[in-house]
Amino acid sequence: MIAKYSQISAKTLLKVLVGFGFKIVGQKGSHIKLEKTNGRKKVLIVPNHKFIKPGTLNNILKFAELDKKDLDKIK
Repeated sequence: MIAKYSQISAKTLLKVLVGFGFKIVGQKGSHIKLEKTNGRKKVLIVPNHKFIKPGTLNNILKFAELDKKDLDKIK
């Protein structure tokens, strides 16, 4: 299953994260900053790369409390 999502772009990942309530609040260089507030504030950094590496994708999804299955819900 990891091979299926090893070629996800930052643009697609950002679309998914915004769909789950994150807001883009800034960018510094090639890193995009997102925030979500639901009781406590979560700050997430996404590298603006053509392809997100599988390990980076796993860490972002884990921190955002999402699953790889959630990627299919928004695409």
